[in-house]
Formats: sequence, structure tokens, C-alpha cells
Amino acid sequence: MADESNSTEAQLPAASDRYPAVFVSWPHPAVIEPDELLKRCELRTQRRSGPGGQHRNKTSSGVFLTASDWNIVAEATERRSQAQNRVVALNRLRYRLALELRSVSILDKPVTDAEQELRNRYYGSRLKLNDENVIKPGVLALVLNDMHAAGGQPSLVSKAWRSSTSSIVGFLSSHPPAFTYANEIRAFHSRPPLKA
Repeated sequence: MADESNSTEAQLPAASDRYPAVFVSWPHPAVIEPDELLKRCELRTQRRSGPGGQHRNKTSSGVFLTASDWNIVAEATERRSQAQNRVVALNRLRYRLALELRSVSILDKPVTDAEQELRNRYYGSRLKLNDENVIKPGVLALVLNDMHAAGGQPSLVSKAWRSSTSSIVGFLSSHPPAFTYANEIRAFHSRPPLKA
């Protein structure tokens, strides 16, 4: 893992020079309470074919959630219960939103109360969150916002979270698509990849 804290590179790149991203207004949708986000989604159910024998989806238990404001879809069809599939699909949707959308980083300007409240809960922590923790997609979105603003420099992000660089990298590596995204940002800025 590269520690860039004492390098001359440890500056924010200009907004126009950053990795291309789709920006949304505050708060980031992954920070919104799951029940509130669900109200903003289109829900579609259907039967799905596939393995599982005689008990697989005899009812329309497959769930497809579309965050129509951003045209991002997540699905869950593996459970026999529509309610369980809805919970799984919503969790997947929140992770997709965290990865695919950016909102303004605290490294650029103050953030909304909802985002600041979430940050305050984890300032100074090691950012160890289980994938099933309902808060993780929101925290992940904010860390990725910061990585985007910082040009992929975890040393700058760690200062914003009052955490260690290794905690930031460890948190990103706990969700492999986020780690890949962080390394795409770094490659765009001609930085070597982070190592988990």
C-alpha cells in the first residue's frame, strides 16, 4: 500500500481533472434510510426459472428494484420469500448506488446534515463494517466520494475521517467492487494500484 502522506502529490486534483463520474445532488442516495429509498424505487416482481426443483418460485417472489432517478436496477431471485428478496435487492441496490454515483466530497465543501451525521459516527474509527450492516453502503459512498475528490489518495481521505490510511484501504478492500473502483481512480491519475 502506497503511503502518499509525505509526497508532494498529496493535493486534491482540480474538479475538471478528476476521474469521470455521474454526480447526484445531496444527500447521496446510499445515505438515505433504506425504507425511504425503497419508497423512491419502482418494484417489479416475477417468477424466475432455474435450478431449485419443484419449490423454486412457484409464486412471483423474484424482486427487481429500479432507482428510477438514476436508472440503476438491482434484483434478488434466490430466496423463496418475496419479502426476503426485497431486502436483498434493496441492499444490492444501495451498494450499486454507492459505487456508480458520486456526490460532493467533504474535501471540497461542507456536506449535508445526513452525510455529516454518518461521518461523525465513524470519525476516528477503523471503519470495520460487516457487509450486512445497513449503514455500510452509505459510508462506502462517502469514502468513495472522498477518494474521487482526492484523486485516489487514501492519505488525504484518512485525514478527512481521522483514520489511518490502512483503515481506508482495508475498508475499500472489504467490498471488492469498491476496491476496483478506487484503483480505477488511481490509474486515471497515473498512480499505482493499492494493494489489499
